[in-house]
Amino acid sequence: MGSLKPKWRRLAELSSLGLILPSSIIVGLFFGYWLDKLFGTHPWLLLVFTVLGIASGLISLLRAVQKINKNMPPHEE
Repeated sequence: MGSLKPKWRRLAELSSLGLILPSSIIVGLFFGYWLDKLFGTHPWLLLVFTVLGIASGLISLLRAVQKINKNMPPHEE
């Protein structure tokens, strides 16, 4: 039973990878849209914050993958 917990933890870490990039992009989109409405600069801030969301999502995704790879046991053949 004790060996199940690390497997579930690894599964949770891997399943979160699919949410990191889209959530960062969506936050950038909504923040840029809100600022565009506030300042009347449509579509420039939307584009800027969408690109920033993509960049921050990719950085977060790479960091998460590195963390998962660091914590995984060596592959045995």
